[in-house]
Amino acid sequence: MQENKAIVVGSGFGGMAAASILAKNGYAVTVLEKNDMPGGRAQVWKKDGYIFDMGPSWYLMPDVFERYFALFGKKPEDFLKLERLDPHYRVFYSGGKILDISAVLDENMKLFDELEKDGAKKLREYLDNSKYQYEIAMEKFLYKDYKYLTDFFNWKLIIDGSKFHVFSKLDSYVSRYFESPEIKKILEYNIVFLGGAPKNSPALYSLMTHVDFNLGVWYPKGGLGQLVNAFYELAQSQGVEFIFNHEVTRIKVENDRAVAAVTDPVEFQADVFVMNADHAYVDLNLLDRKHRSYSEKYWDQRKIAPSAILMFLGFNKRLPNLKHHNLYLLDDWDVHFETLFNKPGWPDEPCIYICCPSKTDSSVAPEGHENIFILVPVASDLDDTDVIREKYFKWVIDLLQRLTGEAVTKNLVVKRIFSHRDFKSNYNAYKGTALGLAHTLRQTAVFRPQHQNKKLRNLFYTGHYNHPGIGVPMVTISSQIVADVIKREM
Repeated sequence: MQENKAIVVGSGFGGMAAASILAKNGYAVTVLEKNDMPGGRAQVWKKDGYIFDMGPSWYLMPDVFERYFALFGKKPEDFLKLERLDPHYRVFYSGGKILDISAVLDENMKLFDELEKDGAKKLREYLDNSKYQYEIAMEKFLYKDYKYLTDFFNWKLIIDGSKFHVFSKLDSYVSRYFESPEIKKILEYNIVFLGGAPKNSPALYSLMTHVDFNLGVWYPKGGLGQLVNAFYELAQSQGVEFIFNHEVTRIKVENDRAVAAVTDPVEFQADVFVMNADHAYVDLNLLDRKHRSYSEKYWDQRKIAPSAILMFLGFNKRLPNLKHHNLYLLDDWDVHFETLFNKPGWPDEPCIYICCPSKTDSSVAPEGHENIFILVPVASDLDDTDVIREKYFKWVIDLLQRLTGEAVTKNLVVKRIFSHRDFKSNYNAYKGTALGLAHTLRQTAVFRPQHQNKKLRNLFYTGHYNHPGIGVPMVTISSQIVADVIKREM
């Protein structure tokens, strides 16, 4: 009997996970990747002894990875040396206050009591609800495919709706519990990494506080690039073939079925095709109009998640006062969110994320040196120029000097800036987004693009555009869903 063939386009986490599961299910799988290494947005850049994660830098939701590797009789620890960070992260407020979120819950209870009357009591209640939301989401919602409204608005959602808070906004939900602006920012900051804002994202994403405070913030020795290696090694162990430096330029269709992924100069034929490439790019560039799931108008009307200015900086000395993960949050951060969503533009003063993995891991920088990764969230679809990049670079250097109390300019030995035009050229990212679709109510679950092409029965999608959404754990789940859809449909 002839073995069924599957082509996966793109070797991000979603592509590698889909490839591994399809191979386990009996397909002969080939992954086509336009770049020269696996990982997609999670690529690694090495320079002069520094090792930079170019995308994801938080290892969260460890239970998702445990569940994924268990499909193959493995555990994350078979591939990774994991360490729980303590503190989980440090928060610098623009007004000068500095707070650490501990790996020890009792310490965070004390902190919340210091910030607000009955803060610990309120946090316990908030975390109880957050844990409930997370467990229900894991059991009933995240690992499920949605094709129809009735799949989402079912009896379980209606019965549990009061606790699940689907129709409330995150900011108003948090305000029911807390008055302290410092606490509210701690509970809301992570929505930025999901491509949303506290005032436009559903309150169900308060479940991320359970992830943050209870499940913990972890770090794989060597960086998130080691998780890429784990997915890659697992896929290879299942017999998956990877072909790099092969960009797919068209999906060939015959009789309303995809029949080949076209690269220069080779066509790759298969029975099933899974797109881990940017979903909007696939629709608008790889398919004829009549075979697209979604039109150009559809994509243009979506609320696209922000892009980012990423800075990879190597310093030849240690920088004090920083932890592994650091957040710099404006006291009035609504102004920055306005420039991300409502009035897209370059912010005068942004909130930023600073990752300093050399605080934890000596392997990512030369001895006595510091590895710094900066993320400045900015709106997608902006004019990305060298002049603008340098403006924000100088602002970041000034901020680092204020936060560390050290002159750092003369100690900078490695510098790379990556933004909109790089997201477009490296990943074919629609409008230069770093993340895909924002997590608004109208872009959640059944309202996200579907896993199966609406015109071509054997063409499927996985990744951050599809349900359940943005983040490494989410795209890993997305691929488990799409594998189930393929099994059902094919």
